[in-house]
Amino acid sequence: MKIYNLGKVAWVESQLIYHALAHLGREALSLVSPATPYVCIGFHQEASQEVDLSYCTAHEIPVFRRDLGGGAVYLDGDQLFFHLILHKDNPAVPKRKEMFYKKFLQPVIEVYRRIGIPAEYKPINDVIVGTRKISGTGVGEIRDCIVFVGNLIVDFNYDMMARVLRVPDEKFRDKVHKTLTENLSTMRRELGKTRADQWGETELNALLAEEFERLLGPMEACEKDDALKNKMNELSRQMMTDDWLFQKGKRVAGRDIKIREGTKLVHKMHKAPGGLMRADFGLQDGRFTGVNLSGDFFCFPADAIDRLEKDLEGRRSEEAASLLAEFYDEKRMDTPGIGLEDWLEVLKD
Repeated sequence: MKIYNLGKVAWVESQLIYHALAHLGREALSLVSPATPYVCIGFHQEASQEVDLSYCTAHEIPVFRRDLGGGAVYLDGDQLFFHLILHKDNPAVPKRKEMFYKKFLQPVIEVYRRIGIPAEYKPINDVIVGTRKISGTGVGEIRDCIVFVGNLIVDFNYDMMARVLRVPDEKFRDKVHKTLTENLSTMRRELGKTRADQWGETELNALLAEEFERLLGPMEACEKDDALKNKMNELSRQMMTDDWLFQKGKRVAGRDIKIREGTKLVHKMHKAPGGLMRADFGLQDGRFTGVNLSGDFFCFPADAIDRLEKDLEGRRSEEAASLLAEFYDEKRMDTPGIGLEDWLEVLKD
């Protein structure tokens, strides 16, 4: 297996390198970080739905669609990325996705532990410290290869991540920022800036290389050859076009932002016969948090929605149907043109 320890590269190269390796069918480990910031969306997403494109254009932040799934993310040089490319038929590849993550996240966990951060694996694809995620990861298939992408997070720009996303309103943006801050950690946050900055990119990449070699065996250090450069240039001509970026993705009614495994923020809208309904809420390990219900419908008594929000707080999502039935039957809530099935539509995760 080859290893391309490239360090800081142009932002687009940090994406094209693993796409090109997979297209060439090369099993390899790539270690890179982008020299300048950008936003990356998943293949199945729609750019105009996920990203505040006007803001990104005004602030010269490029937006890129990768050929892998997952969500929109803000990436910069304080995140050190690894890309592991393996043939689908490689005997080292576990058949079950959870076992794949558990096996190939171990090098990341070991690096964090070696620098003094007590990282642990949390199913299905998280590396955590305490309750906070400290590595963003994803796996997908390109041609005949499995591509596993992840990172070491030296620092993270919570403000910019919350700002580049398209959200329904500023209140929801504030909720995104708060939830990110509560659920995502960094080396500087865990170690303090002085201790964290003792570990430079070169040293951290060397540790990653050591741990992946411990898992997969010796790797041949390589530079980009002509075949790899040519494939990256070829893919750039396709993936840097508006046709690629703005192809239609999966449209959804509202927003669903995953922060880490078991934690996400949801904004839903539903047009019922009695009016437009909106729901903003978080789900923390299957339980409602920060529920806000609104719309242009009528409700009697007037304070019933406030009481419903409070009763949903901390309840499991599968309890919503019984709780709503109780509100209608026992607490005499009346919402003309809006029934139980409409509430379940706007509250589903």
